[in-house]
Amino acid sequence: MGFNVKIEGNETIDLKKASIKTVLFKTDTPDDSNARSTDLGVTITISGKILAAVGGDNTDDTMKMATWSLVPAEKADCYRKVTVEVIAADQMVRKFSFPNAFVVDYTENYGDTEGTGTFELIVKQKKDKLPDVKIEGGYKA
Repeated sequence: MGFNVKIEGNETIDLKKASIKTVLFKTDTPDDSNARSTDLGVTITISGKILAAVGGDNTDDTMKMATWSLVPAEKADCYRKVTVEVIAADQMVRKFSFPNAFVVDYTENYGDTEGTGTFELIVKQKKDKLPDVKIEGGYKA
């Protein structure tokens, strides 16, 4: 199984299969509700490895993700289009598109045994744009 992540805004962030370990899609409603709530949230958590440039290769785009996480809410670029593709055996299992996503949390972890490091990015779709979220899949990648 592999993942592709593309984040489009003032700049494009492109993460490939080699750096992404897991993707978690979550639809969240209040836990204290006795009926379907209109208070809905949709998030994607992407975690993976920070890859160093080796032999003239380009570094991965995790530096750009870290920079995006610092964009304040007053700037329009804090909202970006995030597309996540989940691919298995040349089949597009899922394709999630969040046209107005913002960073909820971004963390990077470093240690002396993990190699270069790991990251975790949590993005959420802007609440008033939830109808624009697209979930596709079940076709040839």
